[in-house]
Amino acid sequence: MIVELGHFALILAALVGVVQMIVPLWGAHKGWRGWMAMAHPAATTQFALMAFSFLALTYAFVVSDFSVRLVFANSHSAKPMLYKISGVWGNHEGSMLLWLLILTLFGACAAWFGGNLPRSLQARVLAVQAAVSVAFYAFILFTSNPFERLEFPPFDGRDLNPLLQDPGLAFHPPFLYLGYVGLSMAFSFAIAALLEGRVDAAWGRWVRPWTLAAWVFLTIGIALGSWWAYYELGWGGFWFWDPVENASFMPWLLAAALLHSAIVVEKRESLKAWTILLAILAFGFSLLGTFIVRSGVLTSVHAFANDPERGVFILAILGVFVGGGLLLFAWRATAMEAKGVFGMVSRETALVTNNVLLAVSCFVVFVGTIWPLVVELASARSMWQVGGSLIENPFYTMGLFSKPEQVSVGPPFFNAAFTPFFVALAVILPVGAVLAWKRGSLRRAAAPMLPVAGLAIALGALAFALQTGRSAMGPVGVVLGVWVVGGAAMDLWLRTGRGAMGNRLSRLRRLPRADWGKFTAHAGLGITIFAIAALMAWEDEDIRVAQVGDRWDVGIHSIQLNSVDNVDGPNYFAERADMTVFRNGREVGHLYPEKRTYPVAGMPTTEAGIRNGVLRDVYVVLGDAQSAGGWAVRSYIKPFANWIWGGAILMALGGFISLSDRRLRVAAGAARRKPEGVPAE
Repeated sequence: MIVELGHFALILAALVGVVQMIVPLWGAHKGWRGWMAMAHPAATTQFALMAFSFLALTYAFVVSDFSVRLVFANSHSAKPMLYKISGVWGNHEGSMLLWLLILTLFGACAAWFGGNLPRSLQARVLAVQAAVSVAFYAFILFTSNPFERLEFPPFDGRDLNPLLQDPGLAFHPPFLYLGYVGLSMAFSFAIAALLEGRVDAAWGRWVRPWTLAAWVFLTIGIALGSWWAYYELGWGGFWFWDPVENASFMPWLLAAALLHSAIVVEKRESLKAWTILLAILAFGFSLLGTFIVRSGVLTSVHAFANDPERGVFILAILGVFVGGGLLLFAWRATAMEAKGVFGMVSRETALVTNNVLLAVSCFVVFVGTIWPLVVELASARSMWQVGGSLIENPFYTMGLFSKPEQVSVGPPFFNAAFTPFFVALAVILPVGAVLAWKRGSLRRAAAPMLPVAGLAIALGALAFALQTGRSAMGPVGVVLGVWVVGGAAMDLWLRTGRGAMGNRLSRLRRLPRADWGKFTAHAGLGITIFAIAALMAWEDEDIRVAQVGDRWDVGIHSIQLNSVDNVDGPNYFAERADMTVFRNGREVGHLYPEKRTYPVAGMPTTEAGIRNGVLRDVYVVLGDAQSAGGWAVRSYIKPFANWIWGGAILMALGGFISLSDRRLRVAAGAARRKPEGVPAE
């Protein structure tokens, strides 16, 4: 009965969404306050109904109600409770229900905390947000019903994908969806502003908190996914340029660009058109990520579904909202005339350069991700079916393909094509952050950064001198990391003005939280850049077949295989190795890597043994038993691995600190607003 009530609540939420989509929008167009006021209760009601629907599905998983098809396919009575709950969103249908829950949550938050917005703008924002919700209601109700019953309930379920039975993956999707869906608010604000025909400094301030919140959640979600891949998959890496990894990284890059662009709109009323375009594209790439994960067009260990029909539906949603948004953007181009002018050397120019580098980086990732699909489609057949007719493939006609092609775009392409743009971004970031608005002096901005540059170069030279036979990536990473972190610290110090040290320290403590958030986020970026370069340049690796009792060296460490035993888990059995780690001949710890088999799912997984350290990780993976005796073992020394996620935590923390600044959360004051009914500029 509870399951049926959850399904009924989902249908009611969809109907409320239709009302919220139409009534406030028409009321804003006509200036009818009563109709615009309908948006508030509708948004709250939508969220309440979706929360009940989601809790109903969660209840079915918790009590192992295998009469529900989704529970049968993704749960098991012996599964730990944490993974019963995470199984709700560890599949296509449940994850879409979570997507809708978060979408309605953001809409409700816009109603609850948007009282300082102009009435007509808020009504339009909530109507656009509801339109996005309605599209996904249609998708889930017509193609992905999570409440479908089985005619003959089985005794037990098929279990959740073993790779997803992990704490990192239990929390990774909700945070990622908070980021993905959070960008829908930036999209709704952009479309609402275009409908109003007004984009001004107040709009730039209103859109920033929503974009920042989405960016923070995306950062946490990506970091959790990277951490999971590092210790769970046994590949020994933290990022593989997998299509689904890229699907979350692309909107993260555009959201970062949107954040910085909105600052220019707020401070200088420039870059209006570019900021609106970024808001549309950032949400568009979120939808593109949803399409990649659920359509099956690109294979990935992270993919939820392999259903072309669902993929076409999501592609239609992408086309309607992004295509419609771009058409509206072109129609309202005259309403986005920039007011502020600035010189070639100014903070505005630095932020424009920042935006260009981030956008081009996103485009590089997009091309590398989608290129295999393009080549496969172009070379798959010599004849294409269009409607009821067959036409010759033009690529065959031009002689570009003589047979079907399969192309793989891997890390070498992404590393070579993406890295230069991010290096350039890191180089300009510290100086650009201290340039004056409108017209600045490069010499004046660079002068305080000279000690930071000297320190960065000195530490890079020291790293180069200490390493032997290694690539230059490590020293370059040291230089860039110290440059970005030191530049962020110097930017913060310069904000204290001049005077005695005690007075400056006192002013430093009183600086706005947004300044401290900016420092923390930029420092986190610098730490992450350094850690990635250090790990890739200074990693040690050993692959061998080891017998019980064997001891071998990896870098300055030695590892000894003591035993391999069979162990049983709550819903798996495993081979677990006991390994002793030595450093300079002294025992420093034990590692217990495993090879697990989940009998219900019939799927093996690898659990790496990791000895975490501040400066390095010792990372060991147990492979298959060999016919001649012994086990395949891969051993790594991974320097500064934990600094990667430490940097990501600092970036997210910087965002939260900025969000706690009341100046950022409260929209522009009434003195900066135009009275309702003022015609568009």
